[in-house]
Amino acid sequence: MFKPEPFVTRLHFTASDRPEAQEARETLIARYGQASLAEAQVIVALGGDGFMLETLHENLSGGLPIYGMNRGSVGFLMNEYSEDALLERINAAESAVIHPLQMVAIDTDRREHRAVAINEVSLLRQTRQTAKLRISIDDKVRLGELSCDGALVATPAGSTAYNLSAHGPIIPLDARVLALTPISAFRPRRWRGALLGHTARVKFEIMEADKRPVSAVADNFEVRDVLEVHIAEDRDVALHMLFDAGRSLEERVLAEQFSV
Repeated sequence: MFKPEPFVTRLHFTASDRPEAQEARETLIARYGQASLAEAQVIVALGGDGFMLETLHENLSGGLPIYGMNRGSVGFLMNEYSEDALLERINAAESAVIHPLQMVAIDTDRREHRAVAINEVSLLRQTRQTAKLRISIDDKVRLGELSCDGALVATPAGSTAYNLSAHGPIIPLDARVLALTPISAFRPRRWRGALLGHTARVKFEIMEADKRPVSAVADNFEVRDVLEVHIAEDRDVALHMLFDAGRSLEERVLAEQFSV
């Protein structure tokens, strides 16, 4: 349970551009006040999962915990919206600690691009041609050639997002593993991906990059025409998300595995 101080009272409200999110922000500021980011104890994010990811990215170095409330279309990472007893809910909330992925992508002009991913780093074919990827783990080639639409590496927090849609495994937050998941694998057709230790260093090499161009996407940051992509968990960065008591992110991930 998150207890940064005896009782949290100073909140900073932020909201997506959706009208319902902006309206909620004004209502909550009128009721609970608006602390500056320098003075706030908790950031309250109003929107959907995309806005939660945006807020996390904007506060990578800030250290403030973030409590989300759903005022968007998707809310797996958000708490239910209510204007009542907000301080009590936040002070009783459970904390989930997220370690993001660091991506280093090298494009065909040999330029290096760095980005952080909280959910996943995905490689995607740019044309009708299938992508051909060589995959190495900790400097050892594990798959010499994967013909596919793409592949991704997902954190436990991101395992219920794009990774799940690509038929990857759902990972408990405390499992200390990453998911390596192919996207529409053509050859080897039966390969379904792998679970990697959280310290694994993943390298993708794009084969026939001129004929079969591939982009790399770290959450919402895209690099086109990549030659190599290196991915590793960044244990130096810890992001704190707050969830209502009894509705922790761990509980949501577990419940998702039994949904039908």
